[in-house]
Amino acid sequence: MQFELLAQRGEARLGRLTLAHGVVETPIFMPCGTYGSVKGVSPDQLRSAGVQILLGNTFHLMLRPGVEAIEKFNGLHQFMGWDRPILTDSGGFQVFSLADMNKINEEGVAFRSPINGDKILLTPERAMAIQTALNSDIAMIFDECTPYPISKAGAETSMQLSLRWAERSRAAFNSDNALFGIVQGGIHPDLREASLEGLRKIGFEGYAIGGLSVGEPKPAMLETIRKIAPKMPTQSPRYLMGVGTPSDLIESVRRGVDMMDCVMPTRNARNGHLFTSSGVIRIRNAEHRASDMALDARCSCYTCQNFSRGYLHHLDKCGEILGASLNSIHNIAYYLELMRQARGALAEDQYDAWALTVYAGWSEAPPPLEFDLELPQ
Repeated sequence: MQFELLAQRGEARLGRLTLAHGVVETPIFMPCGTYGSVKGVSPDQLRSAGVQILLGNTFHLMLRPGVEAIEKFNGLHQFMGWDRPILTDSGGFQVFSLADMNKINEEGVAFRSPINGDKILLTPERAMAIQTALNSDIAMIFDECTPYPISKAGAETSMQLSLRWAERSRAAFNSDNALFGIVQGGIHPDLREASLEGLRKIGFEGYAIGGLSVGEPKPAMLETIRKIAPKMPTQSPRYLMGVGTPSDLIESVRRGVDMMDCVMPTRNARNGHLFTSSGVIRIRNAEHRASDMALDARCSCYTCQNFSRGYLHHLDKCGEILGASLNSIHNIAYYLELMRQARGALAEDQYDAWALTVYAGWSEAPPPLEFDLELPQ
């Protein structure tokens, strides 16, 4: 892996990440292909939407189809027909999301499979072995995603466990691909700094911010990013895990983040919530039933260039799979276009002005926190 920092505007960064399966221009958003697919969207459609790198999930792929099946294809790329970079999460988030089904101890996490009830033990060593077999361009250490709310003492205990697992992950990782460490510590700046310092001593190719967007107030999330991102190594990529909305992307990039992922664009698409340059459109609303308007006149995606709001409303009301697919294509393209514009604005040193223009276009624009410029008239 090679990371080049091309420009920095305040804390916001423009970069280029070279991986085994291609080049990724940053800042970038990564759609989630949890089971080795982005629901309802083909690899060709993802490429047309501007996707440079996908996220897969070690936990779910371990359960189905199983590592042995994917190894027959020499890794996840060939198995799913995707020739561009892939990042895999180690399964640490499932420790958090399936908390009622698992038991955490020093060795790892013991849980029952949500598929068939089998007893499974996932350890840092096993998570690294699986990711090596998947041949993902970027692998993540096995960590515990600290929940919210939690006491500071509880957050520190969780963070220290993640650091010990990070050291074991580094020692067990046997691949030429990149391994990223994950900064934990809840919303406590001193714990975040201690976590980062411990990870830097171990040494990783990149560093991620984990344990956010798990229920904490949005101002606390953004403040945590603002305080820790600039302290992360300058010459390494910075990845914010599991975030978020379009405004989250804009504000996270402003605070120094290079990479983000979230299920939101595709999950919202399947529920008829579509992101556009004028704000969120709820395609299920009756007002769209006979509309001949494109979803977003400023969007060049396949959906917007070929179909009306009325047709998308009809597909949704009928429960047609095509509707979910077309909606997902648009939302993914919107997120990737937002990041393309962000990179252009950073290259021209116009990020703040660009962000304000985006906010001004949304009918439901959130207040840009810690941003004191006035909206354009």
